[in-house]
Amino acid sequence: MPDNWNLNLFVSASSHIHSRETVPKVMWAVFLALIPAGAAAVIIFGLAALKVTLISVLSCIITEALIQKLTRKKITISDGSAALTGLLLAYNLSSRVPFWIPVIGGIFAVAIAKHTFGGLGANIFNPALAARAFLLVSWPKHMTEFLKPFSADAVTTATPLAMLKEGMAKNLSAAGLSYWDLFLGRRAGCLGEVCIIALLIGAAYLLWKQYIWWHTPAGFILTLASLSWIFGTQGLFKGDFIFSILSGGLILGAFFMATDYVTTPITKKGQLVFGIGCGILTFVIRRFGGYPEGVSYSILMMNAAVPLIDRYIRPRRYGTR
Repeated sequence: MPDNWNLNLFVSASSHIHSRETVPKVMWAVFLALIPAGAAAVIIFGLAALKVTLISVLSCIITEALIQKLTRKKITISDGSAALTGLLLAYNLSSRVPFWIPVIGGIFAVAIAKHTFGGLGANIFNPALAARAFLLVSWPKHMTEFLKPFSADAVTTATPLAMLKEGMAKNLSAAGLSYWDLFLGRRAGCLGEVCIIALLIGAAYLLWKQYIWWHTPAGFILTLASLSWIFGTQGLFKGDFIFSILSGGLILGAFFMATDYVTTPITKKGQLVFGIGCGILTFVIRRFGGYPEGVSYSILMMNAAVPLIDRYIRPRRYGTR
């Protein structure tokens, strides 16, 4: 190279491929996709659902602003990440919880599960699910009391999964429910998990906009359904796989929390492995554990395995076959 060549070469931090998509655009798109499930929750459980949702969202936004103010960082509450965390946390709560539950949950999600690790993009666990796990361990009574849908008298009842787990009913029909009830949300449960059709509308929007990909949800749902069918409580290949899909928080978790950009693998193949792992763990917890639901815990455990997945399932190097 001639001596008179003056080349200034700079190597900047990733990413090197730019697009029109921004963090606020993606966050608010996911927030928008969750609105139908929230509207369904208000119809099913009344204004108590709206109260829990607003308190949770505001708690996360205020906590984020205070932390960034105290640490002299740019306040970024307009990017939608804190609002989305609050919404997902609310969707993992019962409409019956006292007001201080979403307040404490919002503080824990943002202050501990997010900013302790360095803030947006650095957290290793999904903040909303980490807060739910913390609340469930700390106040199990409040977290496991669910209102009967469309009840004006605040009557509590068990979720379909709890009924079958605790022997209250041997099957879905014995519990007084049908697949259609589960699909439309005519059952007890957390705010954002009960109305499957509303969740699928939001999921279809995100898939259409390519904000999420099918690999993790497909691996999650198909694995849990297959294992539930093969190793059913009534015998081999006699399990109710449709019930395993429609009950609990599977659809909410598979499409809206297991697809989080920060806490899931980079490659599509890695995301498929992540989803399969979530499905296996959820089945083990539901089938053999003491707790009737395992979606949130399975996602958190697989969050911890993401560095290992990314280490062994790497993308093809550019320019190689």
